[in-house]
Amino acid sequence: MSSQNRKAGGAKFLHLSRRELATDTSACMHTNAVCAPSKCNVILRTFLILIFFFFLTGVWHVGGLEVTTGKVSMTEAINGSTVLLPCSYMSCIGIRNLYFRWEYNDNGTLLKVQHAHTPPKVEIFHSRVEFVGSSRGNISILLKNITFEDAGDYICFARNQKEKNRNHSATFTLKVVDQLKEVDNTLTVIIVSVLGGVIGLVIIVMVIKALVVHFLLKDDEKNKECLVSSSGNDNTENGLSGAKADNKGTPKA
Repeated sequence: MSSQNRKAGGAKFLHLSRRELATDTSACMHTNAVCAPSKCNVILRTFLILIFFFFLTGVWHVGGLEVTTGKVSMTEAINGSTVLLPCSYMSCIGIRNLYFRWEYNDNGTLLKVQHAHTPPKVEIFHSRVEFVGSSRGNISILLKNITFEDAGDYICFARNQKEKNRNHSATFTLKVVDQLKEVDNTLTVIIVSVLGGVIGLVIIVMVIKALVVHFLLKDDEKNKECLVSSSGNDNTENGLSGAKADNKGTPKA
């Protein structure tokens, strides 16, 4: 009896173990089926967040505050004249409490020329400087009665509070001379003269060609008219001679 009970108990334990294993396997499969998509969702969300972050970073960089002194950031001016130092700013994000200033680079030492906030409350540090900008992104200044000592680099700086005090600057170089260099236009004159001569020659050739074609067409028309008239005369003479022959050959009754 004891051996039979042991066998029955062992069979029962084996049966239960198999059942539990099957239950655990199905639960595991069910868990994997449910969790696998959630992991994919987490990865997808992370990827989208990264893309959104880089997009915002790119927009911030492209559309942020930019300061420029124009396409040509250098000019030459005559001693004693008045010169414009151009500068403008823009930002796609917007402007709030913009601070800007002009500085002169004196061998590495930055000397403040002018500074202001928007709306403009301009403070000028030199009597020969005049602010001519506006609230529409123009922060240019005029430098009057310039001297050779005014030559050098002028830095236009701006800082935007709306972009967490993001700042940007641009440099404009001024050269002061006794007189402006005369530009030698000899080569330009030669090129223009040659081009004008070539164009004139082409026009003359085209006019001559048109006249020749016109006269040739007229000659062809005259030749055609002569041929038509001569053929008509031939036909008339042939008809008259035939009629005379018929009349001569008719016998009298």
